[in-house]
Amino acid sequence: MSTSGYSSMFVMLNDEVTVEDLLRGIIIVSGNDACVALAEGISGSEEEFVHLMNEKAKELEMNDTNFANSSGINNVNNYSTVNDILIMSNYLIKNYPKYYNYFKETSFTWSRTGGDPITQGNRNILLYDNIGVDGLKTGFLTVEQYSLAASILRNGRRLISVGSGFQSKSARGKESKKLLLWGLNKFDTIEIAKKNEILSYLDTWLGKKEKVGVYVEDDIYVTVKRRKKKNISAYIEYNGPIPTPIEKDAKLGELNIFINNELLSKHDIFSIEKIKKVNIFLRILRSFNYFVWGDV
Repeated sequence: MSTSGYSSMFVMLNDEVTVEDLLRGIIIVSGNDACVALAEGISGSEEEFVHLMNEKAKELEMNDTNFANSSGINNVNNYSTVNDILIMSNYLIKNYPKYYNYFKETSFTWSRTGGDPITQGNRNILLYDNIGVDGLKTGFLTVEQYSLAASILRNGRRLISVGSGFQSKSARGKESKKLLLWGLNKFDTIEIAKKNEILSYLDTWLGKKEKVGVYVEDDIYVTVKRRKKKNISAYIEYNGPIPTPIEKDAKLGELNIFINNELLSKHDIFSIEKIKKVNIFLRILRSFNYFVWGDV
């Protein structure tokens, strides 16, 4: 692969290469040879590494993806979709920020064993436009033609685009840029809730505290067209007042998010703390007040 015209970092037989250089060779210059070298180094053979790739794809619910080799070339059993590449890209950015930093590097130089250093540029032309793009990856196959997964970060807001079937390198860059800027200009991302922070307080029944704080396990955002952001609403659905005792992290209900009164998504809500039940005398008193006066 280092001599047959494929994208490569030009690893030759008996070269000594660091894992970091192999990673950068894959990410920055699309080194197919680096893919094979790293796969064999990790798993002993490329075939065994492919098993790990497919297991990871299944874990991420990339349901329309299959890997047949580590480089993605010369095998019809390599296939995916723009949606699955989006899933993978989002996972990479969120979970491996240290390695994601490699994707924005515009050039890569490594010192070959016994040879002159080799410098190559990043093939993602959007990195040179100074618009906030910091990744991700280009691709080319004979049938599928040119492809690009690109991500832009501007004012703390990140968008990812994935496109395939472009007829030229220029087209994949131009159209991906248009898509990213269209998303930034026409849509807003609204924060609904932050993970592990108190979202609201719900009434308890016969508890030592009259209310219990609830939280969601993940950050929740909604991205909508700007003209529709006033139509977003969110409601907590639960059966209350909630009887005590209440265990910490117990599921207490659901956060329902609507756009134009149509349900967009549901998210479980959990107790932020443990709430114990009051003693028997207070239980009797509160129960009496409730049945007589309707007051908890």
